[in-house]
Amino acid sequence: MASSPFADPAFYADRYPAYAALRTASPVLQVSLDGATTATVVTGYDEARQAFTAPLSKDTGAYFADKPSGRSLHPAVARTMLAADPPEHTRLRRLVTKALTPARIDGLRPYIRSLAEQLVGMWESGSEVDLVEELAGPLPVTVICQLLGVPKTDRDSIRSWSTDLFATGDHARIDGASHALAGYMAELIEAKRTHPDHSLLSDLITVHDQDEDRLSEDELLSLAVLLLVAGHETTTAAIGTSVLALLQHPAELAHLRTSPHCVAGAVDELLRYDSPVSIATWRWAPEEVELAGTTVPGGSPVFICPGAANRDPAKFPDPDRLDLGRANAASHLAFGHGIHRCLGAPLASAEVEIVLSVLLAHSPGLRLAVPADQLVWRQSRLVRGLVTLPVHV
Repeated sequence: MASSPFADPAFYADRYPAYAALRTASPVLQVSLDGATTATVVTGYDEARQAFTAPLSKDTGAYFADKPSGRSLHPAVARTMLAADPPEHTRLRRLVTKALTPARIDGLRPYIRSLAEQLVGMWESGSEVDLVEELAGPLPVTVICQLLGVPKTDRDSIRSWSTDLFATGDHARIDGASHALAGYMAELIEAKRTHPDHSLLSDLITVHDQDEDRLSEDELLSLAVLLLVAGHETTTAAIGTSVLALLQHPAELAHLRTSPHCVAGAVDELLRYDSPVSIATWRWAPEEVELAGTTVPGGSPVFICPGAANRDPAKFPDPDRLDLGRANAASHLAFGHGIHRCLGAPLASAEVEIVLSVLLAHSPGLRLAVPADQLVWRQSRLVRGLVTLPVHV
């Protein structure tokens, strides 16, 4: 049995050597997490696709029912659609899909571009800025707040609570943020019910109040919280890693500068090269299941690693090279696969594309302000993202 790399601080700075070592040992491998818990880690591309559609459960409540944790996460955070199995998940996803339409997302593109231009336009030529703090962070949270109808005066609080939710290892901070965020969203739901508008949240309230296949009050709150948090955390990470990848590959960056129409097509390769979701959300095997010839014992947690699968040389030749012309880049698993594939994938892709287009147009001399090996990465198994990205404008 292999030891887990997740406790090694070096893993968070550069996960890919550890992923390659795990994949070489076996693309589906049993690892020891803490000496007491054994997990199955999936690092191969074909194996990850199979695992995404295997009879695995996302019901964390069932898994942890006999494992007291001493935690006090708010139920709206602990029991979201991400922690549901069919048929409950199928019903909830269908109801959200009714409100989160492609037309609604396309309608946001002018707003996203205007916001990106506004944020970048505040940078002074010759200055140094933190691209995470000044662009990658505020843009996605502002967009999802706009989509849900969160008042502008409350958006800084939303971003702060959301950041706290991903404070790996700080359980008190995480639990406190879950209650603050859920309490705020419960109040906002009541405000929208009294004064409806054209926001996505008002549409979900309509589904709760009028639709034959209604959302319960708890489901409405958990969906609102999930959309708010999931709608920007990974996009912030994707913007930061995409910009960093381009700054570290000047030939590819130069290609986009001379061919800005290629930006949309480049997003898939950037997401493949450094996936914002490094390890997919929690899954476990209720019963013994076979994955690619490896037996996963019943009760075992299963970590599907899109970040590793997207660097599998069996699928992507020379996977550690950024190649914006890669023919099969759109096959990446950055948004997952199967029934749990990210509903917000079109919005996230649009935000990354638009931000890169605006940066190419407005900041032609953008470059790193510190050596890449001095950059600080988030200590999160789930999200692969930068804490800061200092750049010269």
